[in-house]
Amino acid sequence: MTSIPPALTLGIEEEYLLVEKDSRDVIREPPAALFEQCQARSENLVRPEFLVSQIEVGTPICHSIGQARSELAQLRRTVAEVAADFGLAPVAASTHPFSEWKQQKHTDRERYHTLARDMQGVARRLLICGMHVHVGIDDDEVRIDLMNQASYFLPHLLMLSTSSPFWRGEDTGLKSYRVSVFDELPRTGLPSRFQSWGEYQRHVEVLVRAGLIEDASMLWWDIRPSARFPTLEMRITDVCPLLDDAVAIAALYQCVIRMLWRLRRGNQRWRIYDRMLIDENRWRAKRYGIDAGLVDFGRGEVVPCAALLDELVELTREDASALDCEAEILHCRTIVAKGTSAHRQLATYAAAVAGGSSAERAVRDVVDLLIEETIRDL
Repeated sequence: MTSIPPALTLGIEEEYLLVEKDSRDVIREPPAALFEQCQARSENLVRPEFLVSQIEVGTPICHSIGQARSELAQLRRTVAEVAADFGLAPVAASTHPFSEWKQQKHTDRERYHTLARDMQGVARRLLICGMHVHVGIDDDEVRIDLMNQASYFLPHLLMLSTSSPFWRGEDTGLKSYRVSVFDELPRTGLPSRFQSWGEYQRHVEVLVRAGLIEDASMLWWDIRPSARFPTLEMRITDVCPLLDDAVAIAALYQCVIRMLWRLRRGNQRWRIYDRMLIDENRWRAKRYGIDAGLVDFGRGEVVPCAALLDELVELTREDASALDCEAEILHCRTIVAKGTSAHRQLATYAAAVAGGSSAERAVRDVVDLLIEETIRDL
C-alpha cells in the first residue's frame, strides 16, 4: 500500500441567491450583464446555476486553507460588488426566508432543460443552495475507499452548516430544510458502498447505457467522486452566510479525509456502519442541527454535538497540524457555542415579532441579516 499522501488540494463551490435590495425578494429576471461582468472579473469562476435567480462560484485549485479562504472571499466580494450595481445582493443561505419557488424560472441551457423536463415539479422546487468541497485524491481506488468511510462523518458536517430553517415564509422546524427539498430528486442522499473503483464504474455505466444519466455528474449524493476532477466532493452541507464558518467546515472535511488516509496507510480503517444508522444521524442533523446530538453507534446512545466535535478535533489534531488549519478547526467549536445561521435567523425573526413586527416584516429582517453576513469579514 502506498505511503505517498494524496494531494489533498482544496476547491470550494458555493451557490447564492440573488435578491432585490428593495423588496428583499429573490429576483426573477437577473440582467445578463451581471453574469458577464462577474465572469470577466473572476476569470470565469462565476457561473449561472439551475435557476436564473441563483449564481455559483468556485475557487481555483487551492493548496492551503488560507488560500481557499482568500479565493472564496474574493469571489464573494466580486459578486456582491457587481450585484450592487444592479440593486441586488447575494445571499449565502440555503433557502430564502419567504420567496416562492413557483415564481422562478430555470436557466436556458440544454442540461437544465433536460433536468426540468425529467424531474418536473421536483426540479421546480429547487430554490435551494449548497456548498460543495473538493479534496484532491489522485488514486481512484483510494477515492472510493475513503468515500465509503467518510460517509460516517457527513451528519457531523451538516449539523455545523445549517442555514435553511425557513421555507415560503414559515419556520419549518428543521434547521436544514434544504436537504429535505433536495432529497426529492433521485440519486441523492448517502452514497452506495462500492468495493472498488471498477465496481463503481460498472454501476454508473448501467445508468448511462440505459439513457437515464449522461454521466456520473448526475449522481447527486452527499459525497461522490467528482466526474470532472480527481477529487472526493462533499455535497451535504448548507451554504454558510459567514465566511469563517464555511472555511472551518471545509477545513474539517479536509482533515477527516487526511485522517482516514492516515489510517489506511497504517492498514487500519474507520468502521463502516450500515446506511440505516448513518441516515438516522443525517435526519437528526437536518432536523436539529447542533441542538440535540447525534448517535454514537459504538455506545448506542445520543451524544451532545459539542462532545462529538471535541472527539473529532482530537482525532484530526495531527492532520490539522499537517494541513496548517488548527485555527479553522477550532472555529468549529465557536459554531457549536454560538449557533449556526439557522439559529441566528430564527432569533432575528423571533425578536422582530416580539418587537411588534408582522411575520411578513420579520422575514424581511432575516433577509437583511443574511445580506449583511454574506459580505462580513471579506
